Amino acid sequence: MLGFILRRLLATIPVMLVVGFFVFGLLSLAPGDPAAIVAGDQASPEDVQRIRASLGLDQPFLVRFGTWGGRILQGDLGTSLFTNLPVTTMIAQRIQPTLSLMLVTLAIAVSLAVPLGVVAAWRAGRLVDRCVMGFAVLGFSVPVFVVGYVLAYVFAIKLAWLPAQGYAPIEAGVRPWLASLILPATTLGCAYVALIARVTRATMLEVLQQDYVRTARAKGLGQGTVLFLHALKNAAIPIVTVIGIGIALLIGGAVVTETVFAIPGLGRLTVDAILRRDYPVIQGIVLLFSFTYVLVNLVIDLSYTLLDPRIRY
Repeated sequence: MLGFILRRLLATIPVMLVVGFFVFGLLSLAPGDPAAIVAGDQASPEDVQRIRASLGLDQPFLVRFGTWGGRILQGDLGTSLFTNLPVTTMIAQRIQPTLSLMLVTLAIAVSLAVPLGVVAAWRAGRLVDRCVMGFAVLGFSVPVFVVGYVLAYVFAIKLAWLPAQGYAPIEAGVRPWLASLILPATTLGCAYVALIARVTRATMLEVLQQDYVRTARAKGLGQGTVLFLHALKNAAIPIVTVIGIGIALLIGGAVVTETVFAIPGLGRLTVDAILRRDYPVIQGIVLLFSFTYVLVNLVIDLSYTLLDPRIRY
C-alpha cells in the first residue's frame, strides 16, 4: 500500500509539469499585454517596454518557463503583478470560502443523490423514478448561474430567508457561516446531485438483479436492509468513482458560483486575475486545483480497498 501511494505521488510530478507547461503556454498566447495593463493608459511605449523588461516578459518562452518552474520547485508561486503580494499569500487569504463551499456542497450532494438514486432504482419505471430522472436531466441542462439567480431571487429577495450574497467566516459562528453557504452550495450541487443520482440508479439496477439480493429477500430481510446494506455496499465503487470525478464539476462551478454570490474565494480570485491578466495568480490557482484533483483521485483509489476486500495494491 505504501509503495502504491509513493508511486502515485511521484506520478503527479510529470502530470503537474504537463499542466504547468500548457497553462504557461496558453497564457503566453492569450491576447493582451500585462505590462500595458500595469503601466496604465497614459504610459508611453518606453514605459511599457521598461515594465516588460522588469517582469521578464521580454525573454524567450522557454527561459520564462524554466525560471517559473524553478521557483515552483522551491514552493514559490510568484508575485501578483498588481498587488505585489506573493501568490501563496493571496491563495491562503481566499482558500477558506472555497473550501467551505466545496465541503458543504459535497455533503449536500452525496446525502441527497445517493438515496434518490437508490429509491429510483427500487421503483424503476414508476413515478418516483421518472421524477428523479427528470430532475437529473434538468440539473444537467440548466446553467449554474441561472440556478443561482433563481434561488437568490426566491429565497433571498422574496422570502428573505437567506443572505443573497457574501460570505460569513466560520469564526463568526456556525449558523451565519452555514446560512451564507446554503444557497451557493445548493446552486453548485445541482449538477453534482444529478450526476451521482444517475450513476447510483444505473449501478443499483444492475446489482438488484444479482442472486445474493434475491437470497437476502428470501431470508425475509427488510427492504431498507436489502437496499442500503447489501445492494448499495456492492454498488459503492462506481458511485465513489463518480463522486471523485465530479470534484472537477465543483472546481469549475465554484468560479461561476462565487461570482454570482460575491463569495471572496479562489473562484472569484481567478475571475479577477483573468480580467487583469495577472498571470502568476492564474497559474498558481490552476496548479493548486490540478494538484487537488490528483490527490482526490488518489484518495478515491485507496478507498476501493475498504469497499472491496478483493482489491489490493
